[in-house]
Amino acid sequence: MYQLEPRRVGRKIVEAIKAQIQDGARQPGDRLPSTRALAVEWGVSRTTITAAYEQLIAEGYLEARQGARATVAAGVRSTANSIEREIASPVNLSMFGRRVLQLARSGAPLAPVTFDFRYGELAGVDFPTLAWRRSLGRAVTRRPPRLRYDDPQGSPALRVALQGYVWRARGIHCDADQIIIVNGSQQGIDLCARLLLDAGDRCVIENPAYNLARASFAASGAALVPIPVDREGIRSDDLPDARLAYVTPSHQFPLGHMMSAARRSALLAWAQRVGAYIVEDDYDGEYRYDVAPVPPLQTMGPDRVIYIGTISKTLSPTLRLGYLIAPKGLRAPFTEAKRLADRHAPTFEQEALADFLASGAYERHVRAARRRNRDRRTALVDSLRRLLGDRAIVTGSEAGLHLIAWLPDVPAEAEAEFLQTTRTAGLGLYPASPLYDAASDKPTHLGVLLGYAALSIEEIEKGVQIFARLLTDWTKSRPGFRASR
Repeated sequence: MYQLEPRRVGRKIVEAIKAQIQDGARQPGDRLPSTRALAVEWGVSRTTITAAYEQLIAEGYLEARQGARATVAAGVRSTANSIEREIASPVNLSMFGRRVLQLARSGAPLAPVTFDFRYGELAGVDFPTLAWRRSLGRAVTRRPPRLRYDDPQGSPALRVALQGYVWRARGIHCDADQIIIVNGSQQGIDLCARLLLDAGDRCVIENPAYNLARASFAASGAALVPIPVDREGIRSDDLPDARLAYVTPSHQFPLGHMMSAARRSALLAWAQRVGAYIVEDDYDGEYRYDVAPVPPLQTMGPDRVIYIGTISKTLSPTLRLGYLIAPKGLRAPFTEAKRLADRHAPTFEQEALADFLASGAYERHVRAARRRNRDRRTALVDSLRRLLGDRAIVTGSEAGLHLIAWLPDVPAEAEAEFLQTTRTAGLGLYPASPLYDAASDKPTHLGVLLGYAALSIEEIEKGVQIFARLLTDWTKSRPGFRASR
């Protein structure tokens, strides 16, 4: 019979005894088996057991006296007990730390599903592996004579490449010096919260809105002022005095509406009047299918708008690269805040993205991704219309990488029950209700965000088939509801 070498067995014995101590199965003072007994149990020599005990004694887990069996050391406590004490004892956090802890999401991770319509994920097959590898290879081989910390504002080559890109793709005229490279749009939002809001300051935010943006502003101690959104975007006609406003004008998240020209003008006039800055999150501005991409709000008010862009929806959210375009007066504080946060974004990835942009590969990839996602969007909308009909009201499908399907047959109070049914059947659906500020603002019936960029057309079709069957079975089990709505 094949046997492991003694050293490998010895390591396994050491780890097994450590685990017993950490789990509380062996308490301080407990005697361990004799070397003879443990050798028989493990089927190894006494020499191997002796070596394992000596290692544990050296690490302080065991104590040994001449002529006596080894015991668990007096000072060793189980990890389980330590965790219990940590939870039970008060934690000395700052106000920021306490706010962050209150905002932390709870609950067990969701079980994996077969057809997952989670928003924010992209298909792995869409990633331009070969082209990115070439750009990354060129960045690595151009290594400098010294490896050192870089400019916190970001790679000069990348900022120049982005300056050209945002002018061509989004109509933004800016200096490369206004661009700050960040670790994804989330860091850009967090920097805005830290630099522009003090505890108690009012911050206008869309309702509903992106949850992590709301959390970042709340963690700063700001007093959030949720403003309802309709088909023209945020209602900007009667905004209160505030230090900051956060909006998604090109494709409102999550409802998908585009902010009208009148609302944009009113919002900018308000910001000018009260001295506020506007954070424009252009998270998926490259994806507009029926008309050309809408120019950002920044083009109308560059002195009042902080523009945030990202490659998470075009290349990959795993790369953690984004950028913000700051009004000229804000460049210095944003750069210094970035330096304090993490010195700078990863250098090789920045240089690779600069090469990717300069070579034209990025824009070719975006055009291809737009075509593929247009096809996915069309397949999803067609499947919903064909299989669910008027049982699903689709909104926000003109742009972006998700839409919302509102289900008149599922009342808000039955949301959790219905979504548990779909997950049990292997279907991942995600409600819009957590994106609203308060329970009183939430819709009366269920709306689900359907992200489609990570699915094939075949998966979309099969997923909607399951969706339609589950909705039919669910409504049949509740006769009379449809007629009463």
